[in-house]
Amino acid sequence: MQEYTSRQQQIRRSAQQIYDVVSRFDNLTPALADRVEEWQADEDTCSFKAKGFTVKLRIAEKEAPKTIKIVGGDGGVPMDFAFWLQLKEVAPYDTRMRLVLHIDLNMMMRMMIGSKIQGAIDQIAEALAKSFNAAPQV
Repeated sequence: MQEYTSRQQQIRRSAQQIYDVVSRFDNLTPALADRVEEWQADEDTCSFKAKGFTVKLRIAEKEAPKTIKIVGGDGGVPMDFAFWLQLKEVAPYDTRMRLVLHIDLNMMMRMMIGSKIQGAIDQIAEALAKSFNAAPQV
């Protein structure tokens, strides 16, 4: 399995505040329901359509407020992968986040899309951090 790790991002929230939002797929419904086709979610599973394929995800493991591990659900994703969101609170309201993708790609796929995957992981981490930092404090 190959590993792609995002650049570390700073979020001006406690790790627990971030974890409370991202540790449940149903919390993402307001942000994603209008952006992806056929979004469905409960606490630990979600599914949606992307480029004509149904994608099913499942939260496999949680460790509050540090780690969330997501894997492909039944069918839905044609390759074996695990996606981790890691949080480390370094000071009150200063949490560092990074995303790690473990994915099984053959040599040709690695050469064709490896750099695109790395870029996408970095973009997702940056967008997630920006949205938390832009949201009003509760």
